Amino acid sequence: MAKKEKVILAYSGGLDTTVIIPWLKENYDYEVICCCIDCGQGNELDGLEERAKASGASKLYIEDVTDEMCDDVIVPCVQSHAVYENKYLLGTSIARPIIAKRLVEVARLENASAICHGATGKGNDQIRFELGIKALAPDLKIIAAWRDPKWTLNSREEEIAYAKSHGITLPFSASNSYSRDRNIWHISHEGLELEDPASEPNYNKLLVLGVTPEKAPAKSEYVTMRFEKGIPVSVNGRRMKVSDIIRTLNVLGGKHGIGIIDIVENRVVGMKSRGVYETPGGTILYAAHEQLEELILDRETMRVKRKIGEELAQTIYEGKWFTPLAEALVAFIKSTQEYVTGDVTFRLYKGNIIKAGETSPYSIYDEDIASFTTGDLYDHKDASGFITLFGLSTWVRALKLQKKGGRAHRKSPTAATTAKIAAKETAKEAKKTAKKTASKAKATADKAKSAAKVTADKAKATAKTTANKAKATASKAKAAAKTTASKAKTAAKNTAAKAKETAKKAGIKKPGKKD
Repeated sequence: MAKKEKVILAYSGGLDTTVIIPWLKENYDYEVICCCIDCGQGNELDGLEERAKASGASKLYIEDVTDEMCDDVIVPCVQSHAVYENKYLLGTSIARPIIAKRLVEVARLENASAICHGATGKGNDQIRFELGIKALAPDLKIIAAWRDPKWTLNSREEEIAYAKSHGITLPFSASNSYSRDRNIWHISHEGLELEDPASEPNYNKLLVLGVTPEKAPAKSEYVTMRFEKGIPVSVNGRRMKVSDIIRTLNVLGGKHGIGIIDIVENRVVGMKSRGVYETPGGTILYAAHEQLEELILDRETMRVKRKIGEELAQTIYEGKWFTPLAEALVAFIKSTQEYVTGDVTFRLYKGNIIKAGETSPYSIYDEDIASFTTGDLYDHKDASGFITLFGLSTWVRALKLQKKGGRAHRKSPTAATTAKIAAKETAKEAKKTAKKTASKAKATADKAKSAAKVTADKAKATAKTTANKAKATASKAKAAAKTTASKAKTAAKNTAAKAKETAKKAGIKKPGKKD
């Protein structure tokens, strides 16, 4: 009896890949060997061997590639600051080349003729897995179950029913849940409310590695890291391998709400997808490395390196890790890291990474030069010659064009523009003159008004004084007349009294009276 051909199944232990085991045996009559690649998924690997064999697999490999992934893929990404579409730190993308590489190695070990994966026909992973396999083992057959014409299972319910019909009891329900991918670098979340870009993520239910900034501690935490030739080697003075540094930073970052992003990204296949990504340790690592590089790399290298980082991110996202381009990009990045050695300190606080100082024996920052105070190392006058040479081509071109009657630059002012500017300036000056004249006239009017007021006040005061004096004179005259009248009355009274007395003495009677 002829030996059956072997197929290596990229096995995660989830519903899709578990169901694929009996499907492969039924439709291709293969001996199915499962290969689970451990990239730091944690307890997701528990119970896989029993599940794989219960589903019909003859063997299960569990291959730990965490350190290889950290050292060979993650470190170059950190060093280049590779970020896809300005936000995504390539959490899923980073793992795929190493997974493809190990699948090929197991296939060679088992003399398998094919490799099968359970990536859907809508996603990026089908491209990443298959490009990696094609680059490393072009002779191997690739079976993409979800694109295979023999695959007829189009829902979770159908997959579970299929498993039960083959005597497989699985701990999966048909209820919906987030679609997640996890490794040491990150965890991604897709599905449910995230499929509607108008919906806010349910962070209380969704997050796995950390908390939101609102729930982070109210007190900040200082962290110090050391890099040697661009490779992280210690956290808070404790030397560790890269994978353990990432694990340590994941705990710190998760605690302080670091590295949570909600993005709508452009997939390689052309559609957009929305997801929430948690990358706490990776976000810290990127920031710390960039903080140190600011001291060490020159301006031109940093400028080109930024472009290389973007290119590397695109290359990894598209699954082209095993290409001459990726090798060249990584080689360039590695060459820039020769002197990226030193220590950085920062604070973690409610979703923020706050710089708190950095040092390096290779720093090209010099306080004597950078200071505003003139020192021996830099003479401000030197800038004159530099500016002349730096702008020499611009200046010469402008002179040549000017001599030919043309404009030095397409944006140079035309005659009409010059006239317009002149008219504008003339109007501005006229406005200023009118304003000054009006101001002077106002000042003169204000002075005249003030003088008139002073004169009126003086006249009013004089009239008031004169009236008061007249009133006083009249009062005095009245008093004098009263006094004179009183005196006259008294005198008349006295005279009458005397006359009466005299008449009495003379015996003279008052007229009109009879004896």
